[in-house]
Amino acid sequence: MTPEAVAASVDPEELVELVRQAVAIPSVTPNEGDFARWVHRQMHDRCWDHSRLRPLHDQRSNVYAGVGRGNPSLVLAGHLDTVHADDWKAHWAGTDRGDPYAATIIDQQIWGRGAADQKAGICAILESLRAVRRAGCRPKGSVTALFVCDEESGQPGSGVSAGMKAAIADGVVSGDCPPEFLIYTEPTTSAVYTAQMGFLIADIKLTGRSAYFGTPELGIDALRAGHRLCSALWDHSENLRSQPPHPLIGEAFLLVTEVRSGESISVPGQFDLSLIRKVLPSESLDSAAQAISDIAARIASDHGVDSSVSFTAPRDHPLGGMPDEIPANHPAVSALGASIAAITGAEPRIEAAPFWSEKSFLASRGVPGVYFAPGDISNCHTPFERVGIEELVAATRVLAHFVASWCGLEEAPTDEAPTVQSAK
Repeated sequence: MTPEAVAASVDPEELVELVRQAVAIPSVTPNEGDFARWVHRQMHDRCWDHSRLRPLHDQRSNVYAGVGRGNPSLVLAGHLDTVHADDWKAHWAGTDRGDPYAATIIDQQIWGRGAADQKAGICAILESLRAVRRAGCRPKGSVTALFVCDEESGQPGSGVSAGMKAAIADGVVSGDCPPEFLIYTEPTTSAVYTAQMGFLIADIKLTGRSAYFGTPELGIDALRAGHRLCSALWDHSENLRSQPPHPLIGEAFLLVTEVRSGESISVPGQFDLSLIRKVLPSESLDSAAQAISDIAARIASDHGVDSSVSFTAPRDHPLGGMPDEIPANHPAVSALGASIAAITGAEPRIEAAPFWSEKSFLASRGVPGVYFAPGDISNCHTPFERVGIEELVAATRVLAHFVASWCGLEEAPTDEAPTVQSAK
């Protein structure tokens, strides 16, 4: 059996229906439980040797599964949660796109919250293993499926990668012999993203002393200090841009995202600022954070105010999210590129993620990887999220081809029964 025959076993109609069913199950962070249970049920299809639903608490779960053994080994990963659909409902009210969970097909595209980010990718993983099974085979090397909650941010009490941290603690991808390659199915327009930026999110507070406007000499103006702080941070960002850019990720920079200050008819006694810092693979998160703290301390000293800096979005680093990169000539990247060429007839596009996601968690544990999946991140998190059916089918065939070519194939026994677990 050839990888091409496995890829041809992808069923487009079943794949589209699978994605539509997935979109129909709301899984807004932190309420991914129903969708996790659906994914777990989908894995009771004899395509996996074992599967496990791992509850974190009532409305949150991870899903783990595996098939095959030994090397070559592969992890196929994705996140179960989506962002909210409030903007969607407001934008499309009264139209054929009004229900963000209807998975409406318009112009051969599936519309809906999570269609691209990233239920198409999860369903591509499920269908690619089903294609292997339809071809009468199973992977010879090991394939691990890792579906986690809490990747998205923006909802209260969420967005700290609780699911991925639990998976690491559960030992899903750890051990003396980590898996050899990872594909994380964030939407990439079917390009191969070999690199990602890191990030820091910081909140800076400057505290002066409020005073009645008629006696301003009794106060210490935190807003005036804040004005200087903004200028210093923007100057710092321009200095970062003057450094050599990463060939795929581009320039490092800092973006001030919010400022808050001012009181009623008085000298402002407090100034609050939020920022995000793009971090390149050549940079250190600790050094980037220290530079921000040093700027805040210098401005505070110059203007007689107190300062505090907090880094509010720890992911795989106490201060933020780590950058990551894998060489474009890595054997698995080359093999994935060969699968793309075999299925689409086009040369693979090697690009960088214009986002941070969780593959760096696994890279730090010895599992190199890429992002690859259908869908366009530029319309995700918006009322225009969708995935094209033609791209969905092609990307799933690429994934099936890659599983077959990278892990190898062996004949599937007819009497195997998967092991199913529902608790830790």
